[in-house]
Amino acid sequence: MLGKPTRQLLFISCTALFVGTAQAEPPSSEEGKGWLARTTTSLKETWNEGTPEVYVPVFTWHLPWAYTRQQIDEYNNFPLGLGLGRGRYTEDGDWHGFYAMGFQDSHSKPQYQVGYGYKTFWPVSGDFKAGIGYTVFIGARANWNDYTPFPAVLPIISLEYAKKVSLDAAYVPGGNGNGNVLFIWTKFHL
Repeated sequence: MLGKPTRQLLFISCTALFVGTAQAEPPSSEEGKGWLARTTTSLKETWNEGTPEVYVPVFTWHLPWAYTRQQIDEYNNFPLGLGLGRGRYTEDGDWHGFYAMGFQDSHSKPQYQVGYGYKTFWPVSGDFKAGIGYTVFIGARANWNDYTPFPAVLPIISLEYAKKVSLDAAYVPGGNGNGNVLFIWTKFHL
């Protein structure tokens, strides 16, 4: 078992590696780029051209068919926390962003994550758009090997107004008594 200082160093190293990917120099020619080169270019553009964003956790919904009423009553459904990021919108309206967020998990203990997200949108009405996407992140929480960093990929759904504010939710899959959670937050694009 890794000691706490070692786990923290591992978490910081993984974060630096993740962020460093965005600063890698892409090939000079756009023609003939493979998916890795296109991804690297997109990450770099998001890092360099993104504008500040603020993330505020709102609600954690433990899906009722996966938990007993007693478990649900004991969990923290209103996670205090805050996140900061850099996000950008492409010409076709897709959103790309880097973020770091800390918040209370279901047991009211701190959870930390740094990651990258992507969402694509469809018009709903006026400036309202609905979107789907994903987040790829490195997280750390108390009940998973005492804050040993772990990687994850989760789907995201979104309702957004005028590219300024959105209500987002990520689904955490699981089984009976674990996972099966919707984590909901607001994102403010400054």
